[in-house]
Amino acid sequence: MDAKHDVSALIYKIVWDECQTSYRNLFRIMYPHLKAFAFSILKNKEQAEEIASDVMITLWRDKHRLLEINNIMVYGYVIAKNRSLNLLKAKNGREVSIDEIDIDIVFNAPNPEQSLITEELRKSLQQAVQSLPPKCKMIYRLVKEDGLSYKEVAEILSISVKTVDAHLVTAVKKISEAIKSEYNLA
Repeated sequence: MDAKHDVSALIYKIVWDECQTSYRNLFRIMYPHLKAFAFSILKNKEQAEEIASDVMITLWRDKHRLLEINNIMVYGYVIAKNRSLNLLKAKNGREVSIDEIDIDIVFNAPNPEQSLITEELRKSLQQAVQSLPPKCKMIYRLVKEDGLSYKEVAEILSISVKTVDAHLVTAVKKISEAIKSEYNLA
């Protein structure tokens, strides 16, 4: 059973049965991603936790509308993005665009694929990713780290799928160049 099917089943139980266990399971799936996403924008752990919690509370509060939402993960990311940008706006006293933010990416615990990469190579990769322009970094994180599709990322960031593709191509090219340079691979 894939993750999207699992989430759909949880949503159904939340809406029709008001199942708190299903909500807790949805929380376990979504909260870490939302918190990491908000942190990449806000660079503040407590604020990121608060944003992620607020998103999850919103989902529970508006549970009767969840079946109307095509993709609950994208919906959650959009809420987290908007609330994070609103928090920055309140803090800075002006509108803040996602393009202006220097995105931080934190590499999570290694998955099986990442376990095969040596620590040295992992650090080089992380440095290369951190050197990307902010929007490239955000798109790289959402696609490569969170496993979202180009279409989902486009919806979250309010850009076209082609723009997502272009940023990802740029990101992969720059990362590849940095790794080749670091290890003298020509």
